[in-house]
Amino acid sequence: MQPEVYGFFDEATFTITYVVRDPSSTKCAIVDSVLDFDYASGRTDTRSADTVIAFVKEKGFEVEWLLESHVHADHLSAAPYLQQALGGKIGIGENIKVVQDTFGKVFNEGTEFQRDGSQFDRLFKNGDSFHIGQMRGDVLHTPGHTPACLTYVVGDAAFVGDTLFMPDFGTARCDFPGGSAETLYESIQKILALPDATRIFVGHDYKAPGRDEYAWETTVAEQKAFNIHVGAGKPAEAFVSMRTERDSTLAMPRLIIPSLQVNMRAGQMPPPEDNGVSYIKVPMNGL
Repeated sequence: MQPEVYGFFDEATFTITYVVRDPSSTKCAIVDSVLDFDYASGRTDTRSADTVIAFVKEKGFEVEWLLESHVHADHLSAAPYLQQALGGKIGIGENIKVVQDTFGKVFNEGTEFQRDGSQFDRLFKNGDSFHIGQMRGDVLHTPGHTPACLTYVVGDAAFVGDTLFMPDFGTARCDFPGGSAETLYESIQKILALPDATRIFVGHDYKAPGRDEYAWETTVAEQKAFNIHVGAGKPAEAFVSMRTERDSTLAMPRLIIPSLQVNMRAGQMPPPEDNGVSYIKVPMNGL
């Protein structure tokens, strides 16, 4: 089956949010939503999410799932806001518990921060399935960028999060806590083992040098042939060497500190303090 896929590009964070509809019904899922955030003022905004909400309502779609491919380090999730407006269950990989334990320590969250994934409605493990209307979705655990990364395969479409980018841009970084270039290579092989015609929808696009337009849809066949990091049968050793060297030169994402603290809570803000205000912690020399 071929789901209908609609992409919403957020240029501020180079993120694509997807609405994935069962063509035989009005049921849909939303993958990797964005809550706008101005770091300088500490203010959130819902413009990106409101665009998705307006689209879903205009089409008469019914949201069953709000899926997260992983705990994003480059944008805040709008999942709770979308859930309030549209319904649906929030899902993520079961290794969110590993991420919560790691960053619960980094941000000194204390015992009141639950590290069991209970902030989410569904924790998926490798091999799990779910449904969007009559369409079955299958879950691949594809860690390496983070321990909790998933690929959602729905019909002929695979939503890979940050694991793969467009072929001319390559693959995800692996230098965050819990990341591993060796593991990422193995995860990518799972994706490349899907049928060649499988449509791949990437989580970000940064418009590789020489390309004029943003893009976010490719295929397994194109990735196998042309991905600049893993295409043409590049062996694991060469990939790990390249990825490790490249990652050592990369700066931290601009929104990593607020993103992690919010996204490991399923998009909820840290609990307000006694003045009613939520605060984001900045661990000095901690990342």
